[in-house]
Amino acid sequence: MLTEESLREIIASGESFDVEFAGEDAAPLSDAALLEAVVCQANGRGGILLVGVEDDGRVSGARTRHGSYTDPRRVESFIANQTVPSCPVECSISSLDGRDVLVIEIPPGRPVTSTNSGIYKRRAMDVHGRPRCLPFLAHEMQSREASRGALDYSSLVVPEAKWGDLDPLEIERLRQMVARNRGRADASLLELSDHEIVRALGLGESSAGGGAGGERVDRIRVAGLLMLGREEAITRLVPTHEVAFQVLSGTRIAANEFFRLPLIRVAEEIARRFDARNEEEEIAVGPVRAGIPDYSPSGFREAFHNALIHRDYTRLGAVHVQWKPEEIEVSSPGGFPDEVRLDNILVTAPRPRNPVLADAFKRIGLVERTGRGIDTIYEGQLRYGRPAPDYSRSTAGSVQLVLAGGAANLALARFIMERDVGGGGGGGGSSDRGGLSSRSGGLGSPASRVTVDEMLIVNAVDRERRLELPRAAELVQRSEAATRAVLERLVESGVLEARSERRERVYHFSAATYRALGRPAEHIRLTGIEPIQREQMILQFVDAHGRITRSQAADLCQIGGREARSALEKLVNRGELVVRGEKRGAYYERSAEVMASGQKL
Repeated sequence: MLTEESLREIIASGESFDVEFAGEDAAPLSDAALLEAVVCQANGRGGILLVGVEDDGRVSGARTRHGSYTDPRRVESFIANQTVPSCPVECSISSLDGRDVLVIEIPPGRPVTSTNSGIYKRRAMDVHGRPRCLPFLAHEMQSREASRGALDYSSLVVPEAKWGDLDPLEIERLRQMVARNRGRADASLLELSDHEIVRALGLGESSAGGGAGGERVDRIRVAGLLMLGREEAITRLVPTHEVAFQVLSGTRIAANEFFRLPLIRVAEEIARRFDARNEEEEIAVGPVRAGIPDYSPSGFREAFHNALIHRDYTRLGAVHVQWKPEEIEVSSPGGFPDEVRLDNILVTAPRPRNPVLADAFKRIGLVERTGRGIDTIYEGQLRYGRPAPDYSRSTAGSVQLVLAGGAANLALARFIMERDVGGGGGGGGSSDRGGLSSRSGGLGSPASRVTVDEMLIVNAVDRERRLELPRAAELVQRSEAATRAVLERLVESGVLEARSERRERVYHFSAATYRALGRPAEHIRLTGIEPIQREQMILQFVDAHGRITRSQAADLCQIGGREARSALEKLVNRGELVVRGEKRGAYYERSAEVMASGQKL
């Protein structure tokens, strides 16, 4: 039950996707309207319905529903009996400023729900970011259930589809794909007939009496059409499938191609276009030369294949690959599945929207069989000295992945490759974040390749110079205990050093790491500045610029705010500086005595 304080905070924040106001000032809220409001939120993410609060947040009060009072238990029973399937809500009455508010809490994760009279509503946001209740259409129900993992759209049989809608050339292409991916693919598929392959991959099935012994496939699933269908059949029976490849330079469009081809073929077409544009430069890694491509081939392939198998095929819209001067953006219709968020994408369990399609891709070797293809995408960026993949542009209606290109950090790429024992710096494989080998060895350990966790931390330290445990845990999306183990492993291997600042353990590159990166002076500036050297640097700054603030001193000496204040106060106590102003407006300048004596540095 909500407290009065928390209820006031919710009302002050206004309506949102999870909060609905239902005022009764102009007219009482009918039982039918109440049910529709509950159903609407049940078909969203659940949330709170506040009866007796107007749209502008004014508390007008809820009418009584049972004579002279409102019984929350009877409201709960009414809603449970008048919704299908029964929606278990929690109701309570809260008094605000002498007026009662009926609070109805709707649980999240409910199946598609309607009123007893067959009315389906869903929660949505309009173009202005305002919440609305809209009619819930059949294809939208399929999309929602697929996102919850309750429905596999790719497994649905297409009644109009026949065996003749599958292309024998695409079945042969599938066999060739399996043969090329030996070691990753299920080689037993090569021994099967056309009908057996389709059944084994779950792309179709045999109905009773369908051919001798029921072996002939006569029921084709959506996944079967997508992977093996003739182009005409795909266009007719799965019209939502489309892939776009675009090369953009400002407002100029160098390429703008659209495909409705079966998935294996379209994967090959996009791969050819990617390979033709993906340039690389070579660097020396020990006695060998290693290539640094603009974009990791394995990372891009995994990203594109994931877009194909995880997109929402109930929605119109193409999977877009947009090649821009400094980045590639891969976008696909349909947001993240339930329970997948930006802050857990690296560690959450795989939740494919189309399990049959995902399993088929794994078995023919097009994506990681472990289901951890996200690691391959991250590794492809980080191994070549580029920022981590960026999913921040994703919305509730689409997943958008940005792979940053541009100039690579060659020194960092070389550093990782030199320590990538067993990998040879090729970057073609994926790290095993969950396996024993990836956890048992540190950076440069012969037990494993450099892990994604380690690369995320090394990449962040290179950009931010220092890293504290909470920030590192945020980066690798793990508990602080698990993150601390990774950090300490990097310390033990000599990649990082740790020291205490402001009662916090701070991690930064070791002197050996900075030497390997070709920047030895940075370690001296970071950790080798003695107090007397810091004071000299501060005085030189004041002599050059007339004054200095605490934040400027901290930035100049690469120390914390408290250490900077301590250094400045020592100089004030010695008569070298005087402080002007107060609090945040305080600054330090040379004392009158020093100025008069001319004894500046």
